[in-house]
Amino acid sequence: MKKLSTYIFENKFLYLIGIVAMIFGVSLDMLSPQLTKRIIDDVVMDGKMELLTRYLIGILMIGIGRFLFQYIKEYFFDFVSSKISRTIRTDLFHHIQSLSMDFFDHNNTGELMARIKDDVDHIWNALNYIGMLIIEVILHTSTILICMFKLHAKLALLPAIIIPFAGILAIIMERKLDKIYGEISDENTLLNKVAEENLAGVRTVKAFAREKYEINKFFSHNKHYYDLNMQQSQVFVRYYPLFQFITKLLPILTILLGGFFVIDDSMTIGDLSAFTQYSTNIVWPMEMIGWLANDFSSALASNKKLKEIYRHTPSIKPPKHPIPIKKVYGNIKFEHISFSSMRGNPSQKKEKIPILKDISFQIDAGKTLGIMGATGSGKTSIIHLLERFYEADHGTIFLDDNDIRTLSLKDLRKNIAVVMQDVFLFSDTIAENIVLGKKSETKLETVKESAYKAQASDFIERMEEGYDTVIGERGVGLSGGQKQRISLARALAKKAPILVLDDSTSALDMETEKEIQKTLQTLSNTTKIIIAHRISSVRHADEIIILTNGEITERGTHETLMAKKGYYYQTYLSQYGEPKLQEEAYGISIL
Repeated sequence: MKKLSTYIFENKFLYLIGIVAMIFGVSLDMLSPQLTKRIIDDVVMDGKMELLTRYLIGILMIGIGRFLFQYIKEYFFDFVSSKISRTIRTDLFHHIQSLSMDFFDHNNTGELMARIKDDVDHIWNALNYIGMLIIEVILHTSTILICMFKLHAKLALLPAIIIPFAGILAIIMERKLDKIYGEISDENTLLNKVAEENLAGVRTVKAFAREKYEINKFFSHNKHYYDLNMQQSQVFVRYYPLFQFITKLLPILTILLGGFFVIDDSMTIGDLSAFTQYSTNIVWPMEMIGWLANDFSSALASNKKLKEIYRHTPSIKPPKHPIPIKKVYGNIKFEHISFSSMRGNPSQKKEKIPILKDISFQIDAGKTLGIMGATGSGKTSIIHLLERFYEADHGTIFLDDNDIRTLSLKDLRKNIAVVMQDVFLFSDTIAENIVLGKKSETKLETVKESAYKAQASDFIERMEEGYDTVIGERGVGLSGGQKQRISLARALAKKAPILVLDDSTSALDMETEKEIQKTLQTLSNTTKIIIAHRISSVRHADEIIILTNGEITERGTHETLMAKKGYYYQTYLSQYGEPKLQEEAYGISIL
């Protein structure tokens, strides 16, 4: 992560323009009491009325100048802070996108959303009006003190003594607020997580009548969030009245003490008037100290949260010198692959759980591999390793005789089209979901052809907007089978040399699945990996492997596995009944 100072330094000239405008604006503020002093001493006391017009024009010009420089200051601070926050948010999102799947296994969406949105906003505020006001408070206060000492050194000792007390109060308050802000940020993350999970799973919540439970859970986190904010308010309320007391006391003491100096003729009434204006003008920076310390603490806490994310680095390292591949044929080889996964919450001690043990198989280009096994046997992990979402503990995976660790991740993944077990559709048009953001590279004819092959064209074309129909978040409004068919159309439209189907027809009726199987058999130049629980999905595969607890316990064709009468055979019986009955009913040979 780049330091905030680096972002600021990269835009130093824009900040410099804003600061220069601020200096001119503050300087004009300092001139105004001087003109007031002249009006009182020269015009009122000495009767030089001919100078009044000149002084009034001066006050008018100061007002116009302050307006102009205030606008320039605000514009450039707003512009550069918006630019930096955009860059910070982009860099953060880019870093998160670069992280491997194991990071997302242990960090929820709500937390990451809070980092990308809320925490960057807090930093934005610090770089914008908070930072601007901190600089202005320092500049304004120091300039006024100089002007006060020039007017009357003894009287200037009064604000010089009082102001440090305000600074000490601000430091004490900032330290108390820093811890509270960290807790508020953590609880805000949990609140986002609970709300995001509830809204994403609203159908499940309603189906199980869990509304009351979810409301109570949200209420519990919201109550804690409220309590933390009240703690923040209590700290603020405890110290802020002290700031107000000091700011009200200073002008009063200035007038009282200054009156004695006027009586002693050590200062004029004009000097006292100007000094009183300065003492009143120094009040607002002192009042701002507490508020600025409050918001600045929030920004520091947010910056710590971003640093925590940047401490994570991708566990999947791309090769320094990847082997370029012009054409992928689709030969895949797993050689003695073992894989284990770290399980456990971030707060708990993690342990390694073995997922795959000494897996070896080979698929020639254009051939089909079927993978079956009980839930949790490691089927999907094979696909994750092929795409390098995770790294195998032992063994090597080859693509066209190249170790996949020697290929760039982009080259590897662009040649694999996957229909995920958990179908994810974006809140966009059906066409955009099929081409997945590559509208300029994919013609509408290809979209329609892919939808037809996936048995999706009928229900899409019955919709009022057809392929331009906008579907809801995660495909809300579509049935499970419709979502699976759109996902399959997306994979077919990619026209990759390797096609992976991870239990992608589980929500389809038998007739639709049969048509899709016919389509898959026509893809003679595409290497296919089919993970399924249905015999019908894998029976035509060139080889079928059975996984049990992460190990290959059976392998062969449909016929040879039926003859072995093991797991595959038992699965067939549970789905279709006795093979002999099938032969008699349909006149086909099962073995």
